[in-house]
Amino acid sequence: MDGDAWVDAHADALFRYALTRLRRREDAEDAVQETLLAALTAKRDFRGDSSERTWLIGILRHKIVDRIRADARTPVVAESDEAMDWCGETGNWLHPPKAWQGDPGRLAEDGEFWERVRACFAGLPDRQAQAFALRVMDDLPADEVCKQLDITPTNLWVMLHRARTRLRDCLERTWFAPAGGASP
Repeated sequence: MDGDAWVDAHADALFRYALTRLRRREDAEDAVQETLLAALTAKRDFRGDSSERTWLIGILRHKIVDRIRADARTPVVAESDEAMDWCGETGNWLHPPKAWQGDPGRLAEDGEFWERVRACFAGLPDRQAQAFALRVMDDLPADEVCKQLDITPTNLWVMLHRARTRLRDCLERTWFAPAGGASP
């Protein structure tokens, strides 16, 4: 298959994959273009052991990690912990998580739910989103994520905890809200 056919057959899927990890449309578009250029250069190395899309996504994953690694070298303004005040002096939840209703299997197939998840993910601070994408979405080992982001394991676990807390809070407010929300 040539480059034009790859664009027609796989560009949309590659873009969606990149966008969920990079969050900014321009970065996702650039990563897909870099992927397709790298694939054209290396197409003679494609042995057909996997599908073309799987091969292209493998290249894309490397391009995404390269972008995240480059972003990690950029100084970041410290984020506020105001929204993260979840624990009172007694160590108890100030605002305990709400019980989520609905069938998880059905939610996993609900396109609107995933749109809401993507919107909540887009609201995460950049470093938290990078850590979450690499560790949770791409399932990289923690030591590799720490190396890519140049952080300590403790910092990684704090970032992941904060990302999960923010995602949970966003979903509770925008999807699982008891009154007037988009709850299933």
